[in-house]
Amino acid sequence: MKAAAAMLIGWLVPGGGYLMARRYKQFALFLALICAAVGAGVALHGGNLWPRAEDVQGLDGLTVFIARAGAVAKGLAGGPYLIAAMLGDVSTYTQGRIHEYGTTLLTMAGILNVMAIVDGRR
Repeated sequence: MKAAAAMLIGWLVPGGGYLMARRYKQFALFLALICAAVGAGVALHGGNLWPRAEDVQGLDGLTVFIARAGAVAKGLAGGPYLIAAMLGDVSTYTQGRIHEYGTTLLTMAGILNVMAIVDGRR
């Protein structure tokens, strides 16, 4: 139960696992990195929405899988991603996909948060 709560807090608050483990430097570092990556990704109009059926229509199965896996990776950024999704100005998946730097930064933020969750549990 304690591990599940730490993972949930680590997902909602980037680096939250470090905070619970009283590793304040790592918490501050990951919080700053993930929030900066999400902020820069949104500023660059990165795609932060789940691809709809019409967005992936005509694509092969592997490409659709990769598009959806990227959307999951962005969602792993947790709280900052949820705030960005609510406040973001990207209306469709394909509009955001055009701006690859922003999309890459959002994906990177999710992967960094997973690293913080896994390491923060030790």
